[in-house]
Amino acid sequence: MSLATMPRKRTMTIEEFLALPDDGVERMLLDDVLWEEGDEMTRRSKYHASTEARVATILTNWLDTRPEPRGEVSSGEAGFILSEKPRCVVGIDVAVVPPDVADAETESRMYIGAPTLAVEILSPYTSNEARRAKLKSYLKYGVPVVWSIDPEEHTVTVYKPGADPVMFNRSHGISGEPELPGFQCAVADLFR
Repeated sequence: MSLATMPRKRTMTIEEFLALPDDGVERMLLDDVLWEEGDEMTRRSKYHASTEARVATILTNWLDTRPEPRGEVSSGEAGFILSEKPRCVVGIDVAVVPPDVADAETESRMYIGAPTLAVEILSPYTSNEARRAKLKSYLKYGVPVVWSIDPEEHTVTVYKPGADPVMFNRSHGISGEPELPGFQCAVADLFR
């Protein structure tokens, strides 16, 4: 039996979405539809949390070697407005944010635009329906590369628009070329 619950959905504007309380309920706005999962604070396993920290550290260390302007790495469900028509607002576990998106001032305190890399770390509390919808939205609204990381199986599945997904396990290395120039690491390094 899955720990995930089926998401509740309703149509909403970005302004209405941003006015929702910060009560720990996992929410996203995909093609004008609010998705909510759970009735209580979002729970993350220790595997999710440690993997998120490791991935963010590895990406930050790589980014620090790049020439200016380099953008930034964000983590912890950072908010992104990927599209205003139709409306698409998501929280991303870890993202590599290009300089133009990172440096833009916004009233909403969210990033407006697509990251270069979106990293989603799988959680048993997120439904497969919500996971697929979020991944589809990333690719639809301009994210050039998405990593879906399974912290328990120690795998990374890489998605790119118009290409078949490719899965890597602990015995593989992963490259960020061409989207993340010079980035390489062993998949095993992403896990504790």
